[in-house]
Amino acid sequence: MPKDDEIIQKELSRLNVHLPKSRKKLSQLLKEEEPKVQLKDGQFHYFKREELEYILSLIEEHEREFLYIPIILEITTTWHGYFRVRGKVAVKIIEKILGNYDMLEEKTEIILPRYLLPKIRKKLPTTTTYAFIVE
Repeated sequence: MPKDDEIIQKELSRLNVHLPKSRKKLSQLLKEEEPKVQLKDGQFHYFKREELEYILSLIEEHEREFLYIPIILEITTTWHGYFRVRGKVAVKIIEKILGNYDMLEEKTEIILPRYLLPKIRKKLPTTTTYAFIVE
């Protein structure tokens, strides 16, 4: 009989089948004719070029080498009503979209209330995705 942890991990894998096998750098996606990543289920997810260019307008030129797309919005059981974004450049982009970016404060991780998700997803529908995690 499977243990509770095994059942939870199996369900999380099922919930996260929409995630990419691996993410690509923004610089790489901008060079592709049809920017896309392969998902865990074998299908492909395509990015809108206008969206990639919008992201590019929010960051410094050298940062395109450090940003992996899609940006992962982590939803976890640890923080009810909140989600997390990790990575210095990803955090910068999300904070600029939300209007609370402070150039003097370089964060590598932020935890935000879930009610902000629609605002982010409206601006970045193809370049962000949800990941469901247990910590």
